[in-house]
Amino acid sequence: MKNIVVTGASKGIGLAIAKKFAAENYTVAICSRDKNNLDETVESISNSAGHNNIYSFVCDVSKPGERIAFADFVKDKMGETGILVNNAGIFFPGQIHTEEDGILEKTLEINVHSAYHFTRLFLPAMMKNKSGHIFNMCSTASITAYTNGGSYCISKYALLGMTKVLREEMKPHNIKVTAILPGATLTNSWSGTDLPETRFMKAEDVAEAVWMCSQLSPAAVIEEILMRPQPGDI
Repeated sequence: MKNIVVTGASKGIGLAIAKKFAAENYTVAICSRDKNNLDETVESISNSAGHNNIYSFVCDVSKPGERIAFADFVKDKMGETGILVNNAGIFFPGQIHTEEDGILEKTLEINVHSAYHFTRLFLPAMMKNKSGHIFNMCSTASITAYTNGGSYCISKYALLGMTKVLREEMKPHNIKVTAILPGATLTNSWSGTDLPETRFMKAEDVAEAVWMCSQLSPAAVIEEILMRPQPGDI
């Protein structure tokens, strides 16, 4: 089943993943909050892939009704989903004792709750078919406590834990579950930095890792991929 759903795919890692799979002749469905960015993304992917097998939907992944609407849209356009990439995420720098009230709740809603609920929306068909692959975009912050990470670290630790639980649950159903843990990647999250580009991984590197995992035989699954810039963490 050559189709894939990528949340939060109008820029950065999500965009790179969508482009990679579209270039490999997958049908791709993406969502983002910003319609203008989404339209530009669709045009960019279509031009680079040379085909128009891409669907987009404006969706705030923190809102239950919009999550359900996106899932219904995908099912209508693509039928059953082969690969789900829970990529949507947000980062607010700060520390637990100094963060503004509400930052934890907002971060968890986008980084964890959306992945949980999208998984539940797309899993029934995968379980019926005994086939599918779910990728959760974790982070080195899932295993490393950063002093300016605050709620972000909390959310990414939680997402990795959820991924491990889901992996165990889905073993009898032949559904693969993979956690991707990228370190510093050159995306908009690092806009304004004085560090050179060479100090970061490229979003395309992460996309290649997801692609590689997706192409293994049904007999094998890569449970976790930990990626860092060659010089190490920033």
